Amino acid sequence: MSKQAKTAITPTREENFPEWYQQVIKAADMAENAPTRGCMTVKPYGWAVWENMVNIFDGWLKDYGVQNCSFPMLIPVSFLSKEAEHVDGFAKECAVVTHHRLEADENGALVPAPAAELEEKYVVRPTSETIIGDAMSRWIQSYRDLPLKLNQWCSVLRWEMRTRIFLRTGEFFWHEGHNAFKDHEEAKGDCLHVLDLYEKFFTEYLAVDGFKGVKTPEERFPGANETYCIETMMQDGKGLQACTTHDLGTTFSKTFNIKYQIQEGGEELCHTTSWAFTTRMIGALIMMHGDDDGMVMPPRIAPQQIVVLPVLKGEGDADILAYCSDLAAKLKAKGLRAKVDEREMRTPDKMWDAIKKGIPLRVEVGGREMEEGVVTHVRRDLGRESKTTQSLESFIEGAQGILDAIHEDMLARVRRFRDENTHEAASIEELGAFFAAGKTGFVRMPVAVLDDPALEAVMKEHSLTTRNMPFADEGRSVLIAKAY
Repeated sequence: MSKQAKTAITPTREENFPEWYQQVIKAADMAENAPTRGCMTVKPYGWAVWENMVNIFDGWLKDYGVQNCSFPMLIPVSFLSKEAEHVDGFAKECAVVTHHRLEADENGALVPAPAAELEEKYVVRPTSETIIGDAMSRWIQSYRDLPLKLNQWCSVLRWEMRTRIFLRTGEFFWHEGHNAFKDHEEAKGDCLHVLDLYEKFFTEYLAVDGFKGVKTPEERFPGANETYCIETMMQDGKGLQACTTHDLGTTFSKTFNIKYQIQEGGEELCHTTSWAFTTRMIGALIMMHGDDDGMVMPPRIAPQQIVVLPVLKGEGDADILAYCSDLAAKLKAKGLRAKVDEREMRTPDKMWDAIKKGIPLRVEVGGREMEEGVVTHVRRDLGRESKTTQSLESFIEGAQGILDAIHEDMLARVRRFRDENTHEAASIEELGAFFAAGKTGFVRMPVAVLDDPALEAVMKEHSLTTRNMPFADEGRSVLIAKAY
């Protein structure tokens, strides 16, 4: 019997995938549970990943004509109550603000002051369609004011019962776009355009791909006419919704009186949309790319693309550090995010720290490398088998190419895993048998199955949900899976 290889993360993915996920976050020092129930504290390394996402995608939104703004985090309860389907969808997740002051009771404990009860109660925003719709009713008067494209980067609060860092927390961070158009054609075009932007961003920067399609009616956003999404597959075969765009039609325009004067005279209701992706995508990166030694960070989004590890032994250390600093400076001049790890730690400890953080390219420089004018580097996604020694100059010139190769290989692995774990089922009996056998992945079925009353019992028995109806199948099929 062969000896099992030692891994940096315990347990492994195969042994206990949910616990493996938590341990990767801890080992990479990305986030931790907050004192606030169900919330997370995102640590600097985790926040740097989110910042890179924000900086890239925000530029794309501006190129599309979207303007950033900010709306209050407290939304009057009366606003939610105006749209019945919307309030039904979020009522159980709302945190309600009822008082504006605390006071000490007879035991010295702080409690809401009875005299400070608010006449108008507020919810901490679970999403902002209502309060932005109220603003749009004032900001839009004429066809000349359209289209109106707004976005805000913020956090929202949804009172989740079962939470997991990045994947499902009470408070999470996102961007939420809210646009208004003259007609349905423009609004639908907006939804599909932004969905394409998400797909481009995920594939070109996150090395993530999935199934682009439309949600089933049961899974639509509350109040929407249609919801579009990209569904991704994690290494345990479960689905994760990566993003959504919502065609809201005139639902919120009717509620909040969002009208415009048409060119020929008279008024028409605006057609609105909303769309978002969240810090959940950091969780997706971990569960799609991570291995049993920790995180494997896609290079184009990595806070540090290259880490330079000086191998110090006392004599000549100052020269080695200077050599490493010069290397990092030249890499930075090429537009790469490179850093020398000068911490007073053993080199193996620095190496494992870089591995657990998933830094895409690790460069090791000792006395021999310095004397010979070379560097030794290792790709994080391939490990020691990729260990290569080459001249300093050729490495600097080729470093971007190595990072690009890492990205392309990671994306190819994700696509291969998705395709190999997407299965076909012709009947509800086949669907039930698949999951009853302990298998994982997505199951593609004829869309007509949605009209079969027998489907509900099988879905409930195996904790399944419909993910979407993929565009690639032209509305002929639906994907079903277990999901986060």
